[in-house]
Amino acid sequence: MMLWQPALPQQYTRMNEAELADAIAARKRELGDRLVILGHHYQQDQVIQFADFTGDSFKLSQLAAKQVHESGAEYVIFLGVHFMAESADILTPDETAVILPDLGAGCSMADMADYEQAVTAWEQMHELLDEKAFNGRVIPICYMNSSAAIKAFCAERGGAVCTSSNCAAIFKWALEGGTQPRAEGEQIKILFLPDQHLGRNTAAAMGYDINRDMCIYNPRDTDPALLGGCTETQIEQSTFILWKGHCSVHMLFRPEHVDQIRNMWPDATIIVHPECDHTVVQKADMSASTEGIIKAIEAAPAGSRWAIGTEVHLVNRLAQAAAKRGVTARILSDCQCLCTTMFRIDMPHLLWALDKLAAGEVVNQIKVHPDARYWALEAMNRMLAHTGQSPQPPLAATAAGHP
Repeated sequence: MMLWQPALPQQYTRMNEAELADAIAARKRELGDRLVILGHHYQQDQVIQFADFTGDSFKLSQLAAKQVHESGAEYVIFLGVHFMAESADILTPDETAVILPDLGAGCSMADMADYEQAVTAWEQMHELLDEKAFNGRVIPICYMNSSAAIKAFCAERGGAVCTSSNCAAIFKWALEGGTQPRAEGEQIKILFLPDQHLGRNTAAAMGYDINRDMCIYNPRDTDPALLGGCTETQIEQSTFILWKGHCSVHMLFRPEHVDQIRNMWPDATIIVHPECDHTVVQKADMSASTEGIIKAIEAAPAGSRWAIGTEVHLVNRLAQAAAKRGVTARILSDCQCLCTTMFRIDMPHLLWALDKLAAGEVVNQIKVHPDARYWALEAMNRMLAHTGQSPQPPLAATAAGHP
């Protein structure tokens, strides 16, 4: 979600990096246990140095909830993007203010699926399947990189959320019936939002054919003869209906980049994120979530060489740490593979938000509507319950009409 961010007062833009760093550190000390700062792996070094915790989006939100419970923190600043701050708001108590230093820090992938589009797709899909006397259910699953509204959309219709590391487990859960066991002879289809590539790569690894068992639903395709660009036959025969969305960072990696590394470093191990195109994942040696990539590089033996297909700031930090252990690592491509919206979170915006807090003013608070909060939490808890983790407490149960 791209929101308007007012221009900062000139006092912040005129400060140099050292002045900003000193001022941020001072404000952190002043606010003490009242504040928790979360830093996503893709953040630039100048900003992530101030994070109390680093990690991927959902892990950070869970850490925030834990820290708020233990310390009674009043404020959570998320050095990330909008959907991540929404997740933190969902998992923390109502009285905790979650702050995004720059409201313009959205996620292009999350923005590729909005609630109204999803409802339209759902209705059109079921109208067609009803005409075809479809004996089964469509279960919507969304990636964590989605808005709270999309997470709620999925939960209300019997679905759940997933991460890149547990996507296969959640697909299996859904194909077995999800919230209710699959009846004999019942067919299950999965509508996966918003990243077609994670959906395709995961389903393909599970043995499904990318052409026969999957189709791509494009909400922007207005051809009246098609359904989101899909034929009736494609909708009927597909087990996976993949939303036409993608990560602007991971889509920059191409098969030829893998070939170039092979020519330069024949002994290199190539590891990429499953948000990459299927052709890239096929050519790579390994595919893993952000945390999986980090663990692989940290466990790499001395003398090994690695090429990594994910966001450049994370890769650079991994490469620097790996070099100290005698491991050579680099990004898969020299193209500028950075998350431009994440890049909007910078030191001046962080200091501005901290100064406002110190003065008793909360700015850029991210607040999820109670109904969306209730169902988005339900989507997360279904994921946690199925993957052997403890569900989050029902903080969102205050939504109107819910117990």
